[in-house]
Amino acid sequence: MSIDAKLAELGLTLPEAPAPAANYVPYVIAGDMVYVSGQISADENGLITGTLGDDLDVAAGQAAARRCALSLIAQLKAACGGDLSRLVRVVKLGAFVNSTAEFTEQPQVVNGASDLIVELLGDAGRHARSAVSSPSLPMGVAVEIDAVFQIK
Repeated sequence: MSIDAKLAELGLTLPEAPAPAANYVPYVIAGDMVYVSGQISADENGLITGTLGDDLDVAAGQAAARRCALSLIAQLKAACGGDLSRLVRVVKLGAFVNSTAEFTEQPQVVNGASDLIVELLGDAGRHARSAVSSPSLPMGVAVEIDAVFQIK
């Protein structure tokens, strides 16, 4: 099943690939690798802001991470000229979670992105990853995730 068909089956749609907010590009293709810049948590209502361990719980953080994953896939689609069948595998996610010093469940938050990617892509979606705490993120967002993909 294609990625687009799987998205439709899950009732999900990719957002438009977000434009960069500063002096950088949304992705770089080097050989068969696509490096996608950090995607911040946002949905159709705007930015998903807040701090895990303060005004957001793990479930809210997971929802924010899922939205980051959709933006990563949208950037990948743009990098592949609209053809997601070029994806070979997800190599790595690097995730930053806006959280208090006492909050230690960053991996559970980032599972929101990882679980969605594996649900969409199966074994090709299994990836290495980091999930770290950050005392703040751009514009107060809850989560930011970057990614490395291998394409053909």
